Amino acid sequence: MAKVVTASSAGTAFEWYDFFIFGALASVIGQVFFSGLSDTAGVIAALGLFAAGFAFRPLGAIVFGAMGDRIGRKATFLITVSLMGGATFAIGLLPTYASAGLIAPILLIILRICQGMAIGGEYGGAAIYVAEHADDDKRGAATGWIQASAAFGLIAALLVIYFTRTTIGEEAFLDWGWRVPFLVSIFLLGISVWMRFKLNESPAYQKLKDEGAVTSTPLREAFAEKKSAKQVLTAFFAFMAAQGALWYCAFFYTQVFLEKNLGMPGAEVNWLILIVTVISAPLYVFFGWLSDKVGRKPVMVGGMLIGLVAFMPGFAGIADAVNPQLARAQAESPVVIATNLDSCTSQFNPTGTAEFTAACDIASKAVIDSGVGYTRVASEDGTTMIGIGNRVIAVAEAGTVDMAELDTALREAGYPLAANMDEVDWTTLYFWMIVFTIAATALYGPMAAALVEMFPTRIRYTAMSLPYHVGTGWVGGFLPVTAFTIVAATGDIYAGLWYPIFFIGLSVVCALIFWKEKHGQPLH
Repeated sequence: MAKVVTASSAGTAFEWYDFFIFGALASVIGQVFFSGLSDTAGVIAALGLFAAGFAFRPLGAIVFGAMGDRIGRKATFLITVSLMGGATFAIGLLPTYASAGLIAPILLIILRICQGMAIGGEYGGAAIYVAEHADDDKRGAATGWIQASAAFGLIAALLVIYFTRTTIGEEAFLDWGWRVPFLVSIFLLGISVWMRFKLNESPAYQKLKDEGAVTSTPLREAFAEKKSAKQVLTAFFAFMAAQGALWYCAFFYTQVFLEKNLGMPGAEVNWLILIVTVISAPLYVFFGWLSDKVGRKPVMVGGMLIGLVAFMPGFAGIADAVNPQLARAQAESPVVIATNLDSCTSQFNPTGTAEFTAACDIASKAVIDSGVGYTRVASEDGTTMIGIGNRVIAVAEAGTVDMAELDTALREAGYPLAANMDEVDWTTLYFWMIVFTIAATALYGPMAAALVEMFPTRIRYTAMSLPYHVGTGWVGGFLPVTAFTIVAATGDIYAGLWYPIFFIGLSVVCALIFWKEKHGQPLH
């Protein structure tokens, strides 16, 4: 059992490492591969590309899930880990936008899609493989290590990024050092493939194969038959939608918020996330173990409720703790955009390529580019003005904002250039980050066991993989880009939090009504 858990968790951790280095380097990726765009458009494009990897995870879940139910667990997750490793290594060899133009982001998109496909088939295989080996009353604790592998992968990604960044300096890291985390993955790939080659097939699947009961139509059985289709929908709405929203808000959107909105240095953000991720690793196993004792549902719904209650006050508390000067400036000298409100658009732009020429959009984007929130009011004559303290900056239709003038006005009004690390209230910051971490791990720790228990062995790989990756891939993967875009469009740095709050609230209601507890029951 130790060999099964170690090999499965190590391989999954490697795949998460590959996937997470992209998210952790979103700001750098935006500068390297989208240097032809503005700062905000570049970040949105990079976050959109991060989301693109998630968008293809459900397709990978369908392709590799069906493969796992037809040819076996072991062979399938050997294929997925090889695909992920090859794509990640290739990203480290790509030309930049400056050297190759549009071909660079196009190649990056293709490799990102390969990553999304691979992770779509990996998670289900590893979780099922461990669960089908585990005792019925220890399934939550055993699969908790698969859940913890996400933390191990993120820890490895952040460590490599942090030490590369601090060793060679920010300028060199932006020039060529960003490639190192991607290239290092080739060594992890070799170790992971070697460990998985030594495993045998899952006993549950082997028994199914020996009896000649392996399905030849896993997709039809999983999604076209009423009973299994109902379970797929229950898994998604009762907890997978919440997991995507809660986990990625806690561990990824916080990074965007700290760096872009609060002006915290990137290296400091990486170090903060690294520490809370280390704290999270044993919590996945603990909450998996706890769910073996009291049930999956009370533990996971409890995690959802903590996130639901904590996000709004938590992010506000983090803002006050990290950049109190910014909070004071926004209270004393709020930025006001007077404009024709009917001309303002949502500016949802996941590719970063759309152009917005209305004066309202130009003014809003310029202020958000400076990392500052704003409020909009209707102007009497329909013209657009940015008001900051005693200064007023005019903005014309299809024009531009003098960023130097805007920057000067912000500084005179008391807005800081960046967070002052000497003023950071670390106790408050870590308190809220740990609250978010407890919420995320309570929901995610027992999740693999909960999913495995919902479906029969014949279609387990196919049926559980799709709701998992729609939840994490679409709800979670699109959270950073959608939330950041909401902030850019509304001027409220907390407005993006309504995205995860909506999905978490939806799952709490659906879990309480539709989800039936099955912990401790035999899988077969």
